[in-house]
Amino acid sequence: MSVAPDNVTSLNATSPASVGPAAFTTTHWSVVLEARGESPAAQEALENLCRTYWRPIYSFVRREGVRPEEAKDVTQGFFALILERKDFHSVRQEKGRLRSFLLASLKHFMANERRDAAAIKRGGGRTLIPLDWIESEDSTEFDRSDMLSADLLYDRRWAFTVLDRVFARLREESQRLANAPLLERLNTLLSDEPDRPSQAEIGLEFGMTENAVKQAFHRLRQRYRQLLREEVAHTVATPAEIEDELRHLIAALRS
Repeated sequence: MSVAPDNVTSLNATSPASVGPAAFTTTHWSVVLEARGESPAAQEALENLCRTYWRPIYSFVRREGVRPEEAKDVTQGFFALILERKDFHSVRQEKGRLRSFLLASLKHFMANERRDAAAIKRGGGRTLIPLDWIESEDSTEFDRSDMLSADLLYDRRWAFTVLDRVFARLREESQRLANAPLLERLNTLLSDEPDRPSQAEIGLEFGMTENAVKQAFHRLRQRYRQLLREEVAHTVATPAEIEDELRHLIAALRS
């Protein structure tokens, strides 16, 4: 499901922060930075981040002209190096964002580490990230004449990865509730799909007034915004950086 940028724009600097300092201390990237990757909790968080954010990395590598099979090797080798070194001392706390750290590290890796073929062969034989099905995306993602730059594509894939995680959490929550079918239909209103139903149509389908559907959708949007802020919080070092990353995400979606 792709989301319309307008459905994200309400998350601006005036939005109430739903991720406070107490909750923020347990987010993935802040745990990694605070422990410098040495604690079991930091290692687990780092592995989770690597498995989640492979798509922007792979997209950048491909857009740089690397063929699919080699791009898989580079992606695996890059994450293997990150997991092995756990070297985050160069990350400045005021700009300690996962998105920026990964891109800067990847550019360094591609300029230097790729010379050693043994260092990039899928992490020395380990398959860290399942990339076997990615060929189905390559033909549409990378063979277009109106291609974005590698940096812009990286940001766009990062933004969609964040949104994919938000929608996955919404679906998981919806499935646990009694009104799961209604919530599943309301989820479609957050997307930019041309065939998404109207609120009136959903009301007819579930025997509800249009006003009742509007109220239910309003509650869903509130939860959507909260989850989006939480997902972004997992990728920054301090709560103060959440708003800037949300603005960056909106800009990336509009690119």
